[in-house]
Amino acid sequence: MPDENAISSVYSLIGETGFERLVAAFYRRVPGDDILGPMYPAHDLAGAEHRLKGFLIFRFGGPDRYLQERGHPQLRMRHAPFAIDEAARHRWVKLMDEALVEAELPEAATTVVRDFLHDVATFLINRGPKPNMIN
Repeated sequence: MPDENAISSVYSLIGETGFERLVAAFYRRVPGDDILGPMYPAHDLAGAEHRLKGFLIFRFGGPDRYLQERGHPQLRMRHAPFAIDEAARHRWVKLMDEALVEAELPEAATTVVRDFLHDVATFLINRGPKPNMIN
């Protein structure tokens, strides 16, 4: 996991627009994906995009609107209804890595965000064994 100082400095590097580009690039990939697409109801894609963007902005040192709207992230609880196994984790990471490339964030921000998201994706596995290595 990246250190807390590195995490909290990302927002100052990329601002809201960087997170908007990243999250939009990710959600453009989701509907057509055979593993992740079914986990995201089509009627709530905009809501899911809003929630992820708000969470990332808050987590990486930006305004705390996410906390004001939703309270503590409680990531495990919020993701419990979804069957997240190693294959789903790997696909989420793959699509997010592609979104990071498309978003063209500064390398310092990309590295910190990528490491954080890979770790969180592993943390959220709730079906089957967790992978030994994070890729």
